Amino acid sequence: MSDFLKQMATLSAERAANASSRMRSADFDKPVVPLVLGAFDVIAEIKDRSPAEGDLVTTGMGRAERARCYANAGVAAISVLTEPSRFGGDLEHLAEVVAAVPDSPVMRKDFLVEPVQLLEARKAGASGALLIMAMLSGQKLEEMLCCAWEHDLFVLLEAFDEHDLVRTSKLLQNSAHRQRAERDQLLFGVNARNLRSLAVDRGRLKKLAPLLPQTGCVAESGIDDAGDARQAAVLGYRAVLVGTALMRSDDPAVLIASMRDSGRAEIAA
Repeated sequence: MSDFLKQMATLSAERAANASSRMRSADFDKPVVPLVLGAFDVIAEIKDRSPAEGDLVTTGMGRAERARCYANAGVAAISVLTEPSRFGGDLEHLAEVVAAVPDSPVMRKDFLVEPVQLLEARKAGASGALLIMAMLSGQKLEEMLCCAWEHDLFVLLEAFDEHDLVRTSKLLQNSAHRQRAERDQLLFGVNARNLRSLAVDRGRLKKLAPLLPQTGCVAESGIDDAGDARQAAVLGYRAVLVGTALMRSDDPAVLIASMRDSGRAEIAA
């Protein structure tokens, strides 16, 4: 695990230790919105800050307005950063987005290490969550996935290297996980960002593509325009997760449409 991930894991564990585990069934009354992937889709991210890019908040479009813009542009889901120390996130940001787009699946993106953090996400109205494979032992990953399935959350499971994808293959030997993957409720992401240097290595998306499972796979980081989305489709990815490019775009709806349409055109060709 890189030093950055170790730092994030430590801070996340501290937050998890302070999280309230006293939750009632009524805390999970907000509806889960099913994730539905087409031939190629965009998962659009909302985040205030990035360790690599600095502040990303632009004037003139608040969090709720941005979420509605993304939803109206037809994204498959909206990802919300909730990590506070390096990304300026908060669970309240997640709840705000859920309230703004009640008919769209919203995903908690964070460095989650304990099941209680999935319960926090579900309580805030999330329909899914991101899990980073490199941060979770085999036993802990099973605990997290079982918690997610119990609460009908979809999971985007993020990989960084060959070792992660070998673990993915073993994971799919479990019929419960395989069935979720076949229904696009368990997605597999490859992050092009090196979390030691925070630099983007787009070559990782190509390098790891042959190892991807034949299910819903997502290219993460370094997707800036329609050309990048098209190349992801060429490599076999069914979706792209886009954050910084959309946060900085003057017209994110147009960018979303161009990425989605470019990817779908490549697949249809």
